[in-house]
Parts: sequence; C-alpha cells; structure tokens
Amino acid sequence: MRGGGLWQLGQSVTRRFAQADKKVIARRCFATESELKKTALYDFHVANGGKMVPFAGWGMPIQYKDSIMDSTLNCRENGGLFDVSHMCGLSLKGKDCIPFLEKLVVADVAALAPGTGTLTVFTNEKGGAIDDSVITKVKDDHLYLVVNAGCRDKDLAHIEEHMKAFKAKGGDVSWHIHDERSLLALQGPLSAPVLQHLTKEDLSKIYFGEFRMLDINGAHCFLTRTGYTGEDGFEISVPSEHALDLAKAILEKSEGKVRLTGLGARDSLRLEAGLCLYGNDMEQHTTPVEAGLTWAIGKRRKAEGGFLGADVILKQIKEGPPIRRVGFFSSGPPARSHSVIQDDKGGSIGEITSGGFSPCLKKNIAMGYVKSGSHKTGTKVKIVIRGKSYDGIVTKMPFVPTKYYKPS
Repeated sequence: MRGGGLWQLGQSVTRRFAQADKKVIARRCFATESELKKTALYDFHVANGGKMVPFAGWGMPIQYKDSIMDSTLNCRENGGLFDVSHMCGLSLKGKDCIPFLEKLVVADVAALAPGTGTLTVFTNEKGGAIDDSVITKVKDDHLYLVVNAGCRDKDLAHIEEHMKAFKAKGGDVSWHIHDERSLLALQGPLSAPVLQHLTKEDLSKIYFGEFRMLDINGAHCFLTRTGYTGEDGFEISVPSEHALDLAKAILEKSEGKVRLTGLGARDSLRLEAGLCLYGNDMEQHTTPVEAGLTWAIGKRRKAEGGFLGADVILKQIKEGPPIRRVGFFSSGPPARSHSVIQDDKGGSIGEITSGGFSPCLKKNIAMGYVKSGSHKTGTKVKIVIRGKSYDGIVTKMPFVPTKYYKPS
C-alpha cells in the first residue's frame, strides 16, 4: 500500500465503521486478516478499538477510537505509541561488517562512533534507492539496522546476494534477522519522562540518533532515540514475549496522555515533518540527491564512492540533479499522489508524491518532484486535482519544526 493512500484509507475506514453494520464489517475484516501476519500486539489493538487494515502483508491498526486528526495532535502535544513490529530489524556481525555494508549504502558507516546511527539509503547500480534505513554502529563488529516492511523481501534478497559474494572472497560477515523481537515507537514530548519510569538508565544522556542496549520494564531492549514523526522519541526493540507488558506499562505510566496511535496519524506526522515514505516519495528510479538526501551521503563517500551507483550519484552532486523533491502549500482539495504539477504557463514540471491536510497547520501540504529550476522556495505552481487546477507554492520542509533531542 502506498502511504499517500493511508490518509484516504483512514477516512474511508472511519466512514465505513460509522455507517455500516458492525457485524458485517467484523466478518469482512476477520476473513481478510486471517491471511495476514499479526504482530504480538494484534489482539491488544483490537481490544482497544483499533481499526485493522492490510499493510505490507500485515494486519495493522490504521486508527483507534479517536480521529486521525486528534491522534496526530495528541502525539505532538503529549505522545503516541505506535506498533511498528511489521518493520524488519537485523544485525550484521563480523570484523568486515562495515566494509560490507558500505558497498550497499551511501553512509560513512566507518565514521560513526559506537552507539550512534544515521539515516541511509540502499542504492542500485543506477544510483536509484532500493530502500531507506536507519543504521546503527553498536560496535565495530556489530551493526543494527531496520528496513521497511514493504521492502523486506527485496532488501533481504539484495543483502544476501551481496553477502554470499563478499564471503566467497574471504570477507567476515554474518547476519541475524530479529523476527523474535517486536518494535514499538514512542513519540512526542512525554516520551522521555514516561519511559524514564521504566528504566534505570539516564535517558537525558541519550541524544537523537544514539543507541543503547538496556533493560526496560524488566526486558532486554535495543533503544534508539529516533522516530518518524519529527518529535523527540524512541524506537524500542523488545523481545516479543515482553511487548504487550511494555506497551501496557508505557500507557499506564503516562496516565492516559500517551495514546495508542495508528498508521493514519503516522503518515500525517511524517508528512508534516517532511520525511520520505519509500514507495511514494522515493523509489528504485529516484536517487538520494533527487530526494534531497545528499546530506546522508558521507563526506568520505562523496570523495571515494565505492557504493552501488556511485558514478551516477556523484555526477549529480557535482552537476545537479534533473529533478528535486520539494514541499508545497496548496489551495482547494488536498493534493494526492500522482497529481500533476504545472508551471504558470500550464506546462507539466512534475508530480505530487504525498499530500494531505495538515492537522497541525490546518492547511493542505504536499511533497513531490519538479524539474530543477522550478524548485526554489516561493515558486508559484498549479496542481491538477481531479481535472481542475489549483494554486500551489513551493515551500521549505519540514512543514512543522522538528523537536529532536540534541545536545544544547
């Protein structure tokens, strides 16, 4: 499922549950979800009013009893707890795990200090993005990364293919896919004070992008201070047998202020934060430079290359890309994925990749790709929605300021 459809799906689910016979809906959802994978919290979601939908082969909550609008605002004002166990965590180990991974991603992994991480992009031979991922150097012979649910099969096949060739040449690297663990994302201003109740580790000493292995609520967890909302927060990898207890403890310690939050709000939060959704805002034909992620390409990597598609990407850094990802404010109905973007003369200059109504700004926001030269902030455009043209203007992202916890 494309993320641009998450908001629309959330709205249609809300209307459907409000209007249709509940028993019929329940039977339909059961029939569909019997074929889907379920996270350790599936029954907990249902018991708490989660409206379950198919997503990347999993039955996932798109929203709960509150609206996507309210859920988005509550995450920014208080906090949200997301079950993101459909995403795939894996570890690479061995003395050559860093040079191995650097063949596949654009990050300067070697330069990361132990216990720190970064966003990176897996690239193909043409410089296109296979997936984006957050990678962490646990120590020099152990890397931890999380890849997107919808890309799991192709990512793992890609890594495995290159690993076999690397090991055949004597490289020391192995991997473990953490299917025994669940992944929870705790996001928002209350995330640190609430989580502090459940661990002895001083969370004020863990900054954005940093990683620790520690006990939380009596379970051995991997904790990364990161997220997909633009807010301060954490992603917590927890043994699946402890996931339910941890989720309950977080909600209890927040005294009702942190709420279970679904994929619908997650999509509006990441759009407000100007973050890419793979499959919408980045695909196999899109380079990191075009996607506005040149900052994720390490300085040494820009000088040396050594990753798949480096010739294409380094040329774009030097000469400029043909297209660029930008943000928009627009009038009329919210722009959707594949809406055509036109210049003031009616010529096509690009298309929208994600769009929706911002619960925080109370206006339409979108992102998409335009030809270089039409990408400057303040450029006026027309966006075609259902055959009609509406005014739009190129704007900087993020739309809502980020609140990552960094050293002052």
